[in-house]
Amino acid sequence: MLFVPWSCIADWKCNTCGLCCKAYSVVLNFQEWLHIVKNYGAETTASGLNKLYLRRKSDGSCIFLYKLSNMHLCGLQHMKPTACKLWPFKILGSPKFGYAREAVYPYGGKNLYVYADSTCNGLIYGRPTWEFANQTIKEFVEIALGIRNDQYKSKANIGFTHQLIPTRRIF
Repeated sequence: MLFVPWSCIADWKCNTCGLCCKAYSVVLNFQEWLHIVKNYGAETTASGLNKLYLRRKSDGSCIFLYKLSNMHLCGLQHMKPTACKLWPFKILGSPKFGYAREAVYPYGGKNLYVYADSTCNGLIYGRPTWEFANQTIKEFVEIALGIRNDQYKSKANIGFTHQLIPTRRIF
């Protein structure tokens, strides 16, 4: 994985390719795990050494990933785990992946370091647009800090996603 500083990215838009849901295991905090288990059952989750995860299908993709035409949709859009809300970005308290000057993002009197996973197909490289720098990244930072829960800029712009996927227990 190669992480690039946010200031090298002109914009980001989720293009519903599903790569993030196929390539990565989703770590859950206890509250997320409890909420998912209450709504979908324990068999939709898995546990590892000191971590809880969303279960994966036999093809390796997330159990809540659905394909509709050429779009990949999240069955947990209405209760999406924080790890999923933040992908492809990492918001850190120190410049873990280097390039501190390019990764620094001042917020609330603190310097945070924001990087993007370069494997994401929705990244557009270049000088950040005003909207990306002041709205999109800010939203990711606020989700990471627990200040915000709702997503507007930091998800695919598909308003009907949660209506297409059943919200009752399906397993």
